[in-house]
Amino acid sequence: MQITLSDELVKGLDLTPERARRDLALGLYAEQRITLGRAAKLAGMIQSEFLRLLGELRIPMHYDLPELEADLQMVRESE
Repeated sequence: MQITLSDELVKGLDLTPERARRDLALGLYAEQRITLGRAAKLAGMIQSEFLRLLGELRIPMHYDLPELEADLQMVRESE
């Protein structure tokens, strides 16, 4: 997907393509529309970097029971 924005629209926003991707990823994650892994990938970051950014911006991490169960299953399988 490619999005084109006019210079007039983004004037004064200090918005680079990388910053736009990061901001999009943060917004979609905050709205619980994408997973942590997908948000990190969209932002061009590894998960630990994205988690650190979430903390800096005080955006809560979404983690529910199915995710916990999936993580526990992965741990069991790696033993």
